[in-house]
Amino acid sequence: MQNKGLIKFFAILFALVSIYQLSFTFVANNVKSEAKAFAGDNPDKELKYLDSIGKEKVLNLGFTDFTYNEVKNKQLNKGLDLEGGINVILQISVKDVLKGLANNSKNPVFNKSLADATANLEGNKTYLNKFFEAFEANSKGTVKLASPDIFANRSLQGEGGVDFQMSDAQVQKVIKKKVDESIESAYKVLRERIDKFGVTQPNIQKLGETGRILVELPGAKDVDRIKKLLGGKAQLEFWETYKIEEIGNFLVATNEALKKTEIKKNETKAVVKDSLNALLTDAKDSVDTKKGNNPLFDKMIGQGGGPVLGYFAPKDTAAVNSYFKRADIRILLGADQHNAKFVWSKPTSLKDAKGKEVEAVELYALKGNRDNIPAMSGGVVTDAKDTFDQLGKPAVSMQMNSQGAKVWEELTGRAFSQKGYIAIVLDNIVYSAPGVTSGPIAGGRSEITGSFDVAETKDLANILNAGKLPASADIIQSTVVGPSLGQAAIDAGTISSVLGFLLVCLWMVFYYGKAGWYANLALLLNLLFLFGIMASFGFVLTLPGIAGIVLTLGTAVDANIIIFERAKEELREGKSLSEAVIASYGWHGAMRSIIDANVTHVLTGAILFIFGTGPIKGFALTLLIGIVTSMFTSIFIARIFIDRNIAGKGDLTFSTNITKNWFTNFHFDFIKIKKFTYIFSSIVVVVSLVSIFFVNGLDEGVDFVGGRTFQVKFEKPVDATVISDELSAAFGTPVEAKILGDDDQLKITTKYKIKEDGVAVDEEVNQKLYKALEKYFPNVTYDKFTNTFDGKKVGVLQSSKVGASISEDIKTNSYWAVLGAMAAIFLYLMVSFRKWQYSLGAIAAVAHDVIFVLGIYSLCYKFMPFHMEMDQHFIAAILTVIGYSMNDTVIVFDRVREFIIGNRKGSFEDIVNASINTTLSRTLNTSLMMIIVLLTMFIFGGESIRGFIFAMLIGIVVGTYSSLFIATPVLVDSISSDEKHNIEDKHNNKI
Repeated sequence: MQNKGLIKFFAILFALVSIYQLSFTFVANNVKSEAKAFAGDNPDKELKYLDSIGKEKVLNLGFTDFTYNEVKNKQLNKGLDLEGGINVILQISVKDVLKGLANNSKNPVFNKSLADATANLEGNKTYLNKFFEAFEANSKGTVKLASPDIFANRSLQGEGGVDFQMSDAQVQKVIKKKVDESIESAYKVLRERIDKFGVTQPNIQKLGETGRILVELPGAKDVDRIKKLLGGKAQLEFWETYKIEEIGNFLVATNEALKKTEIKKNETKAVVKDSLNALLTDAKDSVDTKKGNNPLFDKMIGQGGGPVLGYFAPKDTAAVNSYFKRADIRILLGADQHNAKFVWSKPTSLKDAKGKEVEAVELYALKGNRDNIPAMSGGVVTDAKDTFDQLGKPAVSMQMNSQGAKVWEELTGRAFSQKGYIAIVLDNIVYSAPGVTSGPIAGGRSEITGSFDVAETKDLANILNAGKLPASADIIQSTVVGPSLGQAAIDAGTISSVLGFLLVCLWMVFYYGKAGWYANLALLLNLLFLFGIMASFGFVLTLPGIAGIVLTLGTAVDANIIIFERAKEELREGKSLSEAVIASYGWHGAMRSIIDANVTHVLTGAILFIFGTGPIKGFALTLLIGIVTSMFTSIFIARIFIDRNIAGKGDLTFSTNITKNWFTNFHFDFIKIKKFTYIFSSIVVVVSLVSIFFVNGLDEGVDFVGGRTFQVKFEKPVDATVISDELSAAFGTPVEAKILGDDDQLKITTKYKIKEDGVAVDEEVNQKLYKALEKYFPNVTYDKFTNTFDGKKVGVLQSSKVGASISEDIKTNSYWAVLGAMAAIFLYLMVSFRKWQYSLGAIAAVAHDVIFVLGIYSLCYKFMPFHMEMDQHFIAAILTVIGYSMNDTVIVFDRVREFIIGNRKGSFEDIVNASINTTLSRTLNTSLMMIIVLLTMFIFGGESIRGFIFAMLIGIVVGTYSSLFIATPVLVDSISSDEKHNIEDKHNNKI
């Protein structure tokens, strides 16, 4: 092997980098364990502990060190099914956006088109496109989108807006841009909102051009509260603020009052003189000068000025809020300040007295009123853009409607005369509090300047625009996983992974002897690389991802099996050990088969990654990474050990005394029995199709039809039929209850109001479920039944919702994923083998396998002790089956091609039979590895993925059968008689 030194260098480098990256995960887990031990069963106490040590050094590598926050951000991310938490997909209401852009137009064509777009929305079709189609059909050219009473209104006129002379096509481009801006604004708002939840490593991302936003909150527990916060509309407001000199006396009085209630009598801390002057000292003065017996001021980490009353650490905001809510504190406000509203800014950075940069939030006092109504709402803003002022500094310009312009003139005039400030507030967070320096601002157009950078002005412009286009964010899909369930999944995944690894290693040593040990060392390094890559790039590990890792254990040795079997053949032909190894690693040896097999894996994995969501995407990603790392370790790392043996003892035989003669001189006529296999497979296919379309159908899960599911753990075993009847009566619609694992755990499914969106509906369903089951949980409150927390034993352990609109998309994507995988493989094999007959044989085998698995699920789902639903996990299993079925088929086809090119004697059927028989050891060994690891996952991997694993297990068995008894016979039958005669004449020296 050439460049052996370079390969060793990169292998060592990759190993060190992987260990380095995984060290953060190890340290972070240790810190979390300490936090759990410290907090007991109190999750809030645990979170506060982790927050308090966020900036402490927890990892020292000698040349550098890291704080807990830095370690936490670099650790291997766990998905919600392992970590626990909440996952939601929000659909920004494009209908609301269009109504806002049209100023709630009463035009009948416009409103009918909105209704038609809602009613006729199809899978993978955007609402906006359906609206345009409906408008064209309803208007029939009589009404234009640019009509003054639709989009050519005053609020959309001007640069980049809609002119009444525009064509519908031109207006569509403008509206699409405005809708995209609205979705971007909603995205910005939601991104800010999730900071309130106090969770680690939140994730928020837009899902393409669908208007959907994914929000993942690991560790979040208050289900109803979070859904309300995520689903609520943005509240953009403009408030007048108090200045520090106006509210300073109140802060001093508050601090004095708190001394009497917050400081223990036996404390003897030094007391310093507090006064308004001390409060207003220059920010350069050390805050430490105020340290002592001062409950409020001791929490202040930086002095304020203007509208800013002071800077505080984010962790202290709850305590300060509790002070200001107390009746004995509120009474200290001045006569004209009783309605003051205390709010915080978004987090910023601040240097403390020691020059260290710390995170801080600013405290503001807004001029409230009896009705708690702001001076002006954000709905008056018609446009906001990031720009630059006259000095070239980043700024934000905004335009208001006529009503807002009048109020804005009064507001800015008052602020100018009083040298005051106007706070821009979104969801109770202050984003900016500019002063007014040029007098009252008339006309509604103004410019906000300050210490902004370009990114901040873009964000502020989006925030201002959020008030312009009020659009609801409906939760169309959600998943809630309790932390205890996540830990159980981790335990099950760990057990199955370790056991699968040991079984694979034992078989490789049993079958291949010392060469098996070399393959095992490569396998161990492969796992290190796989986890290291996932940690390095911030990929998320999910429960299906763990299944992908376990599958990687089986496939990682696949390349070694192909190489070892080829080496044995070369040795039987009389070649030396070194010659046999060189030949087996060559392109005409095992390498072509390895490349072809892995390309088919990559194709199916990539399609699964593109069409999958959430945990399924994690499964696909793990498979793809595993393919790359397996190729490297199997081909290069194992080769290093083999070459070292050749240079030393040279005693490799690639077998043991027991297995050395297995499958040698094996001659079975596979083609001769093709009629029987055709008949058997035809019967299976017909029975499967009859069951699917006419008898049992398929158990379509909520992913495909919409609905809500709850995994509920009871205090003792229950009768699923009784629970189903009780819940059906309570909901007034059929509710399905199935035993999930043990008799005290049920999976409850309902389609109650699934077509209605809104947080209120979700809460209604939760309340109905609790009320109907309350008698089974006599000592459990609604909050404890519904919400998740560490150590939860009974109640809802996991719940999910899939709205009707997104379920249609999931179903459509699933069909395209399966068809796309088959089409991609067909094209690749046709290019690789240069004959369509190979592709036909492969696709016939794959179609047979898919129908077989579907048939098993259709025939058995009613009585199997585990769920066998058609959902995203099932589609992932089908695509995996397609990939691995191709693996065995490609190995046989490569040998057929090799023998056709070579000089093997006999008829065409003899050549094909010889190809199957000489590769049988590879085929069965590869399949056996897969079956071993899948059985391990099926038994020990946990209840939630048992149906998913079962589909793959059946698929691998059937795929092995089809590659031997379907793919090759179809290849033989599809090649013309003339071509067969030409091949036979050539091989028998007749031409």
